[in-house]
Amino acid sequence: MKHSILLAFFLFSGSVLAQSPAPNRAIYIYQGADREQRLIEGAKKERELTLYSTMTVADGKAMGTAFEKKYGVKLNHWRGSAEGIVNRGVTEARAKRNDADVFETSWHRMEALYREKLLEDFESPVLRDIVPQAFPPGHRQYVADRFAFVVMGWNTNLVKREELPETYADLLQPRWQGRITIEGTDVLWFAAVVKSMGEEKGIAYFKRLMSMKTQVRNSHILLANLTASGEIPLFLSAYNNNFETLKRDGAPVDWKPLQPAFGQGSAVGVAKFAPHPHAALLFAEFLLSKEGQEVYKSLNRVPTNKLVDSPLNKFKYEIISPTLALDEGSKWDKLFSALFLGGRAVQAGD
Repeated sequence: MKHSILLAFFLFSGSVLAQSPAPNRAIYIYQGADREQRLIEGAKKERELTLYSTMTVADGKAMGTAFEKKYGVKLNHWRGSAEGIVNRGVTEARAKRNDADVFETSWHRMEALYREKLLEDFESPVLRDIVPQAFPPGHRQYVADRFAFVVMGWNTNLVKREELPETYADLLQPRWQGRITIEGTDVLWFAAVVKSMGEEKGIAYFKRLMSMKTQVRNSHILLANLTASGEIPLFLSAYNNNFETLKRDGAPVDWKPLQPAFGQGSAVGVAKFAPHPHAALLFAEFLLSKEGQEVYKSLNRVPTNKLVDSPLNKFKYEIISPTLALDEGSKWDKLFSALFLGGRAVQAGD
């Protein structure tokens, strides 16, 4: 994930718009009785908006189609990596070029955009329906619109349900020698688990786990498919939506969380200098609304709206802080590299 690189970029770039005015703030925070009417009318006049997002092309198309069908406003989706979105947003801001209306990406990258003063406060009635874990500490300039939970996934032909570990400590039993795989970019998950155990004990635990011939390989999607094919018996840091998709398609896989269970958020925020501010807020609101979250559910993503029922979030969980990567990323990158990668740099994740 190259958290240290992102942190260095953030520190050297500074807050590029620290002293800038906020021309769209009045639109974003307006709460009068005619709010909805003004928002929709303004968006229809603007006719379109541009979204910078890491959501897949297929997901962006599905969400854009649903939004345009409801409001007649076109969504232009620019898809990039999480780091690419931050870099592009900052570069354009320095050049006083304002193309983005809405940002949607991993929420520690959204925290970087927040610190760079590229986002703005916004109000919406839908926020009352969003789970508390979706809000960052200290402000509300972005809100998680989808989660990705790290769970244990396994091949049901190779692992019997009765032998499944109930705790992380159970994975140190001899039966798991050479049968466990960890994804090679899951630095934040590793950091969260270690911190939950206590740093000294947590690092000692993962050293023992690696001494059991645990494999480290890249790509959550690839490793989920290799689990389904039988090459991997147990995938310790899987995304549950990937395994749920394979399971629904008839693959011999299943998943469950080990406690403490951790997830990461992808969040949405409106651009401070959005050229289409009414459409920007309307789309952010749609993404967080029951209707937009039902679209996410149909795409097998994990919704954050309490009104949308999903099997993918029915367990106790914690969301990893968006500040962890920015404030401690270099430290955890180095530890992860030393423990799992033989000193090689952590690559960008999928």
